[in-house]
Amino acid sequence: MIGVDRIILNERFIKVFEELEKQGRVIKNDRGGRGMGDFAEKILGNRGYGHIVRAFLNKNDKRVVDYKHIEPLCKHYGVNKEYMLHGTRPMFGKSQPKSVSSSDAEVPMLPSGRILFTSVSALAGSGVDAASSSSEKLSAFTIPGVAGTGLYALEVEGDSMEPLLNDGEIVICEQFDYINQVKDNDVCVVKVDGDVWIKYVQPVKDRAGRIAQLKLISENKLEYDPFSVEVNEGIRIYKVIRRISSL
Repeated sequence: MIGVDRIILNERFIKVFEELEKQGRVIKNDRGGRGMGDFAEKILGNRGYGHIVRAFLNKNDKRVVDYKHIEPLCKHYGVNKEYMLHGTRPMFGKSQPKSVSSSDAEVPMLPSGRILFTSVSALAGSGVDAASSSSEKLSAFTIPGVAGTGLYALEVEGDSMEPLLNDGEIVICEQFDYINQVKDNDVCVVKVDGDVWIKYVQPVKDRAGRIAQLKLISENKLEYDPFSVEVNEGIRIYKVIRRISSL
């Protein structure tokens, strides 16, 4: 089944293709190197797959672009990978870090092993709109033995994840590139609609097999009931990979 993340990815693909047409870099019926077959050869590896590209562009067709097609699209046409994967940064050109002043703002990419600490807490309780009540401040650090890219750290606030995670502890997490990476009962930080939650996560699929909701479950089940959040284009999910007492 096609996940909602692939649907969103395909929508961005369509927007990019339309922009490439406006720029004259792709001309559907062109025979001079900018036609659909030329585009298909660069993106899909076969100039005979123009009909597949047309299927991707048809919103009524069930076929959608795959993640493996993103790299050649970005390489050959200068499309911003961050735009394709997350809907952030300009559509074309080199990514430029944005200033961060709210919970939903994106943060700059750091070299491997660098961890970005954010002052916004991950709620492990009944919850308030943490993001709107405080601006996000950022700083970077490293920990021996912790490597990778897309690493973030933030403080746990509340007791709903005790004794697994305690109020005031710092968690280090890694951002998922797309929602289908989330597995049942992963401990995750979820940023959605201005709130930042830390919970066990269970994907909930709709009748078409797409992940439409995330069920968020507390460790302290006696005091905190599970609840669900809707999956939308702005949702961000980070898997907790380590906890530390303090920085």
